Amino acid sequence: METTTALELPVSFTATAIQEIKRLLAANPSHPTLRVGVKGGGCSGMTYVLEFDAEQNGDMHFEIEGIAVVMNKAHELYLAGMQVDFGNGLNDRGFVFQNPNASKTCGCGTSFSV
Repeated sequence: METTTALELPVSFTATAIQEIKRLLAANPSHPTLRVGVKGGGCSGMTYVLEFDAEQNGDMHFEIEGIAVVMNKAHELYLAGMQVDFGNGLNDRGFVFQNPNASKTCGCGTSFSV
């Protein structure tokens, strides 16, 4: 398992995203590790993954505000520098991904291409 320091974090989370993740963790403490990643699919080619999951081989591990986070090392290429926010308004409720590596983003905000 690879661990990164605070200066090397591949992704960051806003205060509102951290608050929502902690709320979700409290509601489901059986899976205390947050997975950040990508998978094929969506209207632009790739879709973001943000879910509670177990660690797997090939994962890098880091911690943000007491939240254990894992990400497949191969996904760092697509996600380095990304910021995750949480919108709580009428039109933008949910997690919002601001990815500097995305060359094209779908209108839904969860699908992108590089």
